Amino acid sequence: MTPALMLKGFEVELYTGRPDGTVVGCSSEVAAALEGFVTEPDRRNLEYVTAPEADYDRQLALLLEPRLRLRRWLQLRGLTLLPGSTLSLGNSRRFERSDPDNPYHHYIERTYGTRVVTASVHINLGLTAMQPLFAGLRLLRCEAALLLALSASSPFLDGAATGAHSQRWLQFPLTPERVPLFRDHEHYIAWMEQQLQAGTMQNVRHLWTSVRPNGDDRPYDLNRLEIRICDLVSDPEVLLAITALAELRLWQVQRDPQTCDPFRASSLDPEELALLADANDQAAARSSLDAPLRHWRDGSPIEARAWIRQILEELAPLARELGLDARLTPLAGLLRHGNQAMDWLQRQQSGTSIRAILSGEISAMAVQEQHLAATMGTDPVLGRLG
Repeated sequence: MTPALMLKGFEVELYTGRPDGTVVGCSSEVAAALEGFVTEPDRRNLEYVTAPEADYDRQLALLLEPRLRLRRWLQLRGLTLLPGSTLSLGNSRRFERSDPDNPYHHYIERTYGTRVVTASVHINLGLTAMQPLFAGLRLLRCEAALLLALSASSPFLDGAATGAHSQRWLQFPLTPERVPLFRDHEHYIAWMEQQLQAGTMQNVRHLWTSVRPNGDDRPYDLNRLEIRICDLVSDPEVLLAITALAELRLWQVQRDPQTCDPFRASSLDPEELALLADANDQAAARSSLDAPLRHWRDGSPIEARAWIRQILEELAPLARELGLDARLTPLAGLLRHGNQAMDWLQRQQSGTSIRAILSGEISAMAVQEQHLAATMGTDPVLGRLG
């Protein structure tokens, strides 16, 4: 009998703007007009959250439905959704507050400025038993660079190439600067309480790291892992493929912790592992699939693309068992042809302007969403998908 898949859900941040790629903020108006959308501190991007759902087809519908509603609202105002995870055409010198009276937003602007004005997708995977949750946290933290390598989509900022594939991750302020690999739930609780008391975190949400525990009453009541490292993945099917890869790794560490839990299977000590993971994340932000990384098992060098292929080959039997092998299919093409950032940089180096690249991607993104919606089936008011 096939085990039930994990609950999963997404927090999707998006920029709004004109069809030529110019960012235009309207998050306060969207949040007031449309159910399910919330503001970020800067008004140029907004967020929606999908409900917990184990089935991948249903999650595809949950990802699409809010975007189609939002597109309809934006279209009436001459606006659209923008791909990418940074202010590709600017202006990163100015912070545009969505709620000038919000004291936490004031703190964010004063402390970080526009370093936090990015778009991304956070992937939540449900785990309620603490031992598997923290073993999974350790594994995904040590392999988070691979998820960033697959999703990188922010090579531009203020109308220029930055030299990175994920400018978002390079500029985003990790908080606190050093986060350990947690031994267990008790270690996590004690560390969180210490950070809050010391003021290195303003609240329980102020843990900005690649992967973190999540739940309704952090740090005490936990029920999921939240992967925060991924850039915005415009293609929902690629996003679901990355999610399936992460879910399969969580199943694998539950079944074989002796081989897959870095605390049991690595020759490095916990502090070395945390430093290695953070260094890998930075390398993946610079070069994504071409990044030279170090494997958590022993610190040996390995290219990100080769590491991902190695994991996919290892996961193939489990993927077939859980019925997720087809979900992983988009990753093969991505590994062959490169991610969104690599494609954009190649086009720019061939002479296409950043504005023209973005304009083409904006159109392609809209067409793809309509195609997926038509394939799944919608009624005239988007009341039925899938």
